[in-house]
Amino acid sequence: MLTSSPQDRPFDCVVCGSCTVDVLVHPVDLEQPIGVETLHRVDPIGLAVGGMVSNAGITMARMGMRVAAHSAVGDDRWGHLVRAEYQREGIDPRGIDQRGDWPTSVTVVMVDAAGRRSFVHSQGAPKAMDKADYLGALELFASSRAMLLGYYPLLPRLLDDLAEVLQAIRQTGCLTALDAAGGGGSMDPLRELLPHLDVYCPSLHEAQRQTGQREPRRILEGYRAAGADGFLGVKLGAEGALLSPAAGSWVTIPPVVPPGKVVDTTGAGDAFFAGLLTGLLRGDSPFDAGRLAAAAGARSVTAAGATTAAADLAGNRGLAGLA
Repeated sequence: MLTSSPQDRPFDCVVCGSCTVDVLVHPVDLEQPIGVETLHRVDPIGLAVGGMVSNAGITMARMGMRVAAHSAVGDDRWGHLVRAEYQREGIDPRGIDQRGDWPTSVTVVMVDAAGRRSFVHSQGAPKAMDKADYLGALELFASSRAMLLGYYPLLPRLLDDLAEVLQAIRQTGCLTALDAAGGGGSMDPLRELLPHLDVYCPSLHEAQRQTGQREPRRILEGYRAAGADGFLGVKLGAEGALLSPAAGSWVTIPPVVPPGKVVDTTGAGDAFFAGLLTGLLRGDSPFDAGRLAAAAGARSVTAAGATTAAADLAGNRGLAGLA
């Protein structure tokens, strides 16, 4: 059980992996070509930090979790912005490596009036991280109750060694959680990773692509058959989620209605995962943790940027009907 993780460690979670700066452009007609020498008039263009480290880390920090970051940025203006924003949000940046030989990852996020997205992405320093970066940070993981890594298919230098890395982190007593991206990939190397995970909760699209199954329950049974013995789930977007705390155990999470107009769905899945881990680490029941997750995800879509609308624990519990 996640609640058995050491309570006296300095951090509740180290969030790892994808770390970007997001340039937010809204609204953009995604059905029309960009065109040559064409002027597109949009709302004021925003700037935010993004990627799993930012989206989940800030969401958790605002709900009172003690969060540290582990990723890489360039030694450039974008990289300095990331570190400053983490410090402002109360995230410990000691695990952020500032590299002179790689740029910071930057994404232009174009959002249409319905909240649908298109991305222009320059992948930078996180792509360079490998086994040595993670094994060299075992002291940081040993100081945390849990870690969350995303998005593993986009970390090519880590993939071949990720099972070994997860096993080493788990041996420090730090619980392991993983999130996918990039369409989810396949069961290779996921089947090697599942036995070393305490929490895995991909989106339905990612899970379908990984397993070849369509139905959420069959998907989760497929993960179990591949050796997963931790807490599993499938994020179902506007339909909520299906969770499996243990083999043969099923918890249906109904959706939470967003507290405003849907503006931008960027990072909603990251916010969901942040809420889920927050609830589980607090010792909530699987249902209550799932509802907290659904509330965090629902709230995130009501503003441009994944964490702009992120709320404190009381706000999300209230939205989830848990107050």
